[in-house]
Amino acid sequence: MTHTTLFYIIIAILVIEFIIETTLDHLNSKRYNDPVPEDLKDVFDSDKYQKSQDYKKTNYRFGLLTSSFSLLLTLGFLFFRGFEWLDTIARSVSDNNIIIALVFFATIMIGSDVITMPFGYYKTFVIEERFGFNKTSKTTFFLDKIKGYVMMAIIGGGITAIIIWFFEWAGTNFWIYAWVVVALFTLFMNLFYSRLIVPLFNKQQPLDEGSLKSKIQEYAHKVGFEIKNIFVIDGSKRSTKANAYFSGFGREKRVTLYDTLINDLDEDEIVAVLAHEVGHYKRNHIIFNIVVSILLTGFTLFLLSLFINNPEVSKAIGVSKPSFHAALIGFGILYSPISEITGLIMNYLSRKFEYQADDFAKDTFGAMPLITSLKKLSKNSLSNLTPHPAYVFMHYSHPPLISRVKNLKA
Repeated sequence: MTHTTLFYIIIAILVIEFIIETTLDHLNSKRYNDPVPEDLKDVFDSDKYQKSQDYKKTNYRFGLLTSSFSLLLTLGFLFFRGFEWLDTIARSVSDNNIIIALVFFATIMIGSDVITMPFGYYKTFVIEERFGFNKTSKTTFFLDKIKGYVMMAIIGGGITAIIIWFFEWAGTNFWIYAWVVVALFTLFMNLFYSRLIVPLFNKQQPLDEGSLKSKIQEYAHKVGFEIKNIFVIDGSKRSTKANAYFSGFGREKRVTLYDTLINDLDEDEIVAVLAHEVGHYKRNHIIFNIVVSILLTGFTLFLLSLFINNPEVSKAIGVSKPSFHAALIGFGILYSPISEITGLIMNYLSRKFEYQADDFAKDTFGAMPLITSLKKLSKNSLSNLTPHPAYVFMHYSHPPLISRVKNLKA
């Protein structure tokens, strides 16, 4: 297949994906004014419901703007040989293929982030601020950017350098060694993310002794779920939205509660949310997701090994001198339809897992505390109570609130 054919395939993929996403967003927006389901009448009062509708409409319009800009930027780079220009800059820095690739990717990622930063700034300090969610200071916003760049350089740059080194050493068999490295990194991050990465952005401290901690430990003992590390994270420094999660395994296993969650829910509701998360562990969802993620990574790297030595892939994005880094960009776009399909499958399984975790919480702690907690969390985040089924199918990793409530009441 010639690079010209591949070029038009890449353009078609980008445009078709944009049309599909825009159509889904439009269908979803048509449901914003649908009547609230009877089981959810108590989530919003009339003023709060109107605010939630305004929030969704604002995000819909803003999302259309940002996605259109992103498409035009990418198409502009392809039609006007922007990747060739970046490749020339990277090659002027060094003759070493690894350094060339690192400069190439760093320029793309940082350049893209800088160009789109005004959108992120507007989203945080105008939209989120207007609807009462934002707690991020401007200092925190820019410090997060800097920390993100440093992490990208160390982790992303390190893994990229290792993969290219494997490619130069092992040829097309590089994917096997790269797969091992990425798999080990995935396991490492699942074990130590909360201990090593989270503290770079947030403060964590052990949950104070008291009735909440006692109830959590009592429930954990009841269901045979040993847990010693319960932490509170200062999520309120960035947003009023609440969350809770488990991380790690064995001695590294820990529960992390957002301070906003503790403020928004009563103690039984917090325990119910944690019971749901325990359900994911008890049903082996965490292990399943890690294993599938590692297998998908191996599959992707194997396909990459079939494309990476084809000079037409590099030329398809306008880079005249074939290279690993240019072919990786072309492959990333060509692979996106497969990624969409695997994403649909994973979202479907994730929604099933959410029902199973809800059922576990209902059976071991009770349905009503989880129902009221889900309603409060939906209210406080102004979530969409009437999403379009097609949008749910394509994008939701969790079932809509109405579906979860009906399942818990069954």
